[in-house]
Amino acid sequence: MAIVDVLDLNKKKVGSVELHDGVFGVKADPQLVHTAVVMQQACERQGTASTLRRGEVSGSGKKPWKQKHTGRARAGSVRSPIWRHGGIVFGPRPRSYAYSIPKKKYHAALRSALSARLAEGAVMVLSDLSLPEPKTKLLAKMLTKLGLTSKTLIVLGNDGGSIERAARNLSDVKLTTPESLNVYDVLRYHAIVIPEGVLSRLQEVWS
Repeated sequence: MAIVDVLDLNKKKVGSVELHDGVFGVKADPQLVHTAVVMQQACERQGTASTLRRGEVSGSGKKPWKQKHTGRARAGSVRSPIWRHGGIVFGPRPRSYAYSIPKKKYHAALRSALSARLAEGAVMVLSDLSLPEPKTKLLAKMLTKLGLTSKTLIVLGNDGGSIERAARNLSDVKLTTPESLNVYDVLRYHAIVIPEGVLSRLQEVWS
């Protein structure tokens, strides 16, 4: 098992903790992680692009001119796709791009991502994470003292309380729970902060 330092809010070592090999000691699988990230991004894609078909554009349904003896090409509607301001034939329509991969596969990808981030030194375990008041300024000061000045992912329990309210105005900070942890967030945030009290729940959920 990997052993990591447990730090206080002054970034001083106050102990150590063993991490579960089944969550933080998995062999990296870049292809599996890539598959999970692509799936997650596809599920978040809006798919709202839309065009108007010939039955939806404005215009009369009357035949513009008679069929024969005008010297012009045959025409049946001003809404024809070959006419200016006519309908679009094969344009995009609102749709969902979402799809899923097997749960076991996604869980394996998350464990692989967590293991890779731990090896990079991006995982920080804190003895405690709390604020006397739910103020953004206090949380920002605490993160600066911990050396977390870039994009930070904080894993909290369901009782986030003052931390949750204080983080609302920090664009580079995201809060999540062990159950809501996902591969994309684990990879894109520069640091992952886990309070020691939440670590056991995280390992229980994803082991």
